[in-house]
Amino acid sequence: MSKKTSFIALAAVALLVAVGAGAWWLGIQQGMGHTTGTPQSVAATTASDDPSLWTIPQGEEATRRHIRESLKAGDVDPVTGRRILNYHDPMVPGKNFEAPAKSPFMDMMLVPRYAGSDAADASSVTVSPRIQQNLGLRTAPVVEGSLVSAVTAVGNVAWNERERVELSSRAMGFVEKLHVKAALDRVAAGAPLAELYVPDWVAAQEEYLALARLTGDGTDSLQDAARQRMRQAGMTPAHIQRVVTSGQVQARFTLTAPIAGIVSELMVREGATVMPGMTLMRLQGTRTVWAEGAVPESQAALLQPGARVRTTSPGAPGQTFEGQVQTLLPEVDAVTRTIRARVELANPQGRLVPGMLVSMRLDRPKAATTLLVPSDAVIHTGRRSVVMVAEDGGRFRPVEVTAGLEVGGQTEISAGLQMGQRVVLSGQFLIDSEASLRGLEARLNQEPAPPSTSTATQQRYTTDAVIDALSGDTVTLTHPPIPALKWPQMQMDFRLPPRAQQPRDLEAGDRLQIEFEMQDGDVPRITSLQRVAPEPRQ
Repeated sequence: MSKKTSFIALAAVALLVAVGAGAWWLGIQQGMGHTTGTPQSVAATTASDDPSLWTIPQGEEATRRHIRESLKAGDVDPVTGRRILNYHDPMVPGKNFEAPAKSPFMDMMLVPRYAGSDAADASSVTVSPRIQQNLGLRTAPVVEGSLVSAVTAVGNVAWNERERVELSSRAMGFVEKLHVKAALDRVAAGAPLAELYVPDWVAAQEEYLALARLTGDGTDSLQDAARQRMRQAGMTPAHIQRVVTSGQVQARFTLTAPIAGIVSELMVREGATVMPGMTLMRLQGTRTVWAEGAVPESQAALLQPGARVRTTSPGAPGQTFEGQVQTLLPEVDAVTRTIRARVELANPQGRLVPGMLVSMRLDRPKAATTLLVPSDAVIHTGRRSVVMVAEDGGRFRPVEVTAGLEVGGQTEISAGLQMGQRVVLSGQFLIDSEASLRGLEARLNQEPAPPSTSTATQQRYTTDAVIDALSGDTVTLTHPPIPALKWPQMQMDFRLPPRAQQPRDLEAGDRLQIEFEMQDGDVPRITSLQRVAPEPRQ
């Protein structure tokens, strides 16, 4: 290789080394610039942006600042200009604290939540328009109106027992002739049914006719007495009148149908002997029939006697039968949970007969005007009914309502809403999940908090401890295992009692004996404490 070629190669290597060194130096300078600029960036974000957009380290830094400035829930943060709602551990949703402190659950500081910031209100959840679109959230207005409803039921036809007539013998006699030969024969009103020969009536009639031929004073009273004996013998007024008019003995009696209908039962045959009070036959009127439909007990309260009913039957195609609710039978089927509604239907042509299947539509009386919402908006949790109300700014708040009748996809609301509000139709449970993750009070299934147990009845625990740090009304202690609570030895925060109940000049390293009680949603609270002498050095 020539000297010239070697010189060129050495020059190229030197150039590459110089470029690499320059790039390394530039990278170091940029990295230092980014590193030194980070606090200013964080400070700018903390002071200017929405606190709900802070990172966890930014929230922890704000909590430390609140401790230094003795701020707590309810105070206004001078940096953000917003009221502090509470403090929470982002890793343990649902637990809120009133004062800034270290998290009792994790080795980190609590994070503040502010009023007026996105999704910070304890009673509502905020969802951005983009997320609303992704979730497919739909809303509908609360309107005023009345539900026009009808109860439908399926039933069977039965005879109207109020139109049943029983014909019986009025005296001892003999059946000489029957004009109806079998049950279920149809008869017209006034049609002859049977002819009876009654011997006892012959003697009473002959006595009357003999007295009727007499003249003179006192015969009228004797004739009246004879008529009375004919009535006592069981003769009908019409039969007695025929005897009086004709002047002849009417030994045979023709039994006629008092109503039009069918012979539902026939108990005698020609030649039979009948006794007084014996049933001869039963007639069933067909002018009206009953239809008994099974109505769910949840809808039975909507019906009232007298409500109009329109009925159709496969046995009478193309024909509609009008009627009205006669009564709701006082009995509930334990299996189907239905109540029978007895409906009286007009049956002028006798088309409806017992056992026939009918479909009934029972009109409900017009309801009063009330608030209406789509049924999809109402969530029944088992103990209450809740709707998610959409508010301005993309906020959503659950509201407990009193729901009434549901008809045609609409539900009556008697309490809890106002006309013009908008309710969520879809995505309610996604909003509820967001509320759960943020530890908000706005929950679909949130139940009223039970009455708090008084301090006198709360269980208290005793342990030794060593002070690690003091911060306002909170003390960080290291305690040995507590078997009653199944706690191992650990370091955690406690709430100090009022200052008047504390020993003077408490400081880190002091040994204490404490009595404390648990607090729901907060760190344990010390009820009494006393300083313990330090252990003697060995």
